[in-house]
Amino acid sequence: MSSNKSDRSWGTLWNPNFGAFAALLILYVANAIFTPRFATVSNTLNMLLQVSTTMLIAVGMTFVIASRGIDLTVGSTMALVSVIVALLIKYGMTVAILFALSAALLVGLINGFLISRLKLDALITTLAALILWRGIAQVVGDGKLVPFVNPTFEALGKGYLGSIPIQVVIAAIAIAAAFFCIRSTLFGRHIVAVGGNEEAARLAGIRAERVKYIVYIISALLAGVAGLVETARLGMGDPSKVGVNAEFDAIAAVVVGGTPFSGGRANVLGTVVGALLMQVISTSFNMLLIPFTWSLVLKSVIILFAIFLQRPREV
Repeated sequence: MSSNKSDRSWGTLWNPNFGAFAALLILYVANAIFTPRFATVSNTLNMLLQVSTTMLIAVGMTFVIASRGIDLTVGSTMALVSVIVALLIKYGMTVAILFALSAALLVGLINGFLISRLKLDALITTLAALILWRGIAQVVGDGKLVPFVNPTFEALGKGYLGSIPIQVVIAAIAIAAAFFCIRSTLFGRHIVAVGGNEEAARLAGIRAERVKYIVYIISALLAGVAGLVETARLGMGDPSKVGVNAEFDAIAAVVVGGTPFSGGRANVLGTVVGALLMQVISTSFNMLLIPFTWSLVLKSVIILFAIFLQRPREV
């Protein structure tokens, strides 16, 4: 009995609308006090720059997890987009971006088909696809870096809109669109319904397969945009390194932000807070000269704690 009360008290503390934000605020204030030059405008902008691609893929991952799925292909999609846009940029920025995003769309379509139509397990399917698309990216790029020079395209990753980095603006637009979709559209309600109880959603007239198709396409396209931004920032395509562990960062942000693996709820703003929380941890460890591996340990503990609190409770 006391154990159940303890679980409920911890669950209240880590409320999806409060816990991650409270942890972020505490960490930021603590670092502002104890970490030199942490709470400066330049460092804050730098953190936003570093986390913007994670936010893009995490927004797409929020849709997928809310529908009770998972997408491990986002990092490989970034790599595929990276090498395609770098190889084709000599034919013009528009052509390169269209072909690169078409490749991302293909990834989403195949994921959606295998999972929604053929009823394959999402975890195993996207794990296999992760390896497949990373391999294809390396074959297309011949396993090498693909440098290019195109100042207009590179502005996506290096330019500013006023004093705000363009990639931060792109992430903000994606976040705002996702928030509106989940909170104010019929499709957003369908995602939550399918994730909560797919059979009940079908009985209510919701086309669950179509919903799953679309969320995997959204996830892939946002990963594609993240790949474009990262490639523009680097000034080269990199089939081996772009997007490595991106799926881990995205899933961490989503789960810590309050969207449960069991589906049925989508917290876009929580995902943003979760991504910022993970970035604050990485930045603070780096500035304090603590080995990066220790930041991974802390992140893993936070993720496990969030999952523990989201587990089904016995009645």
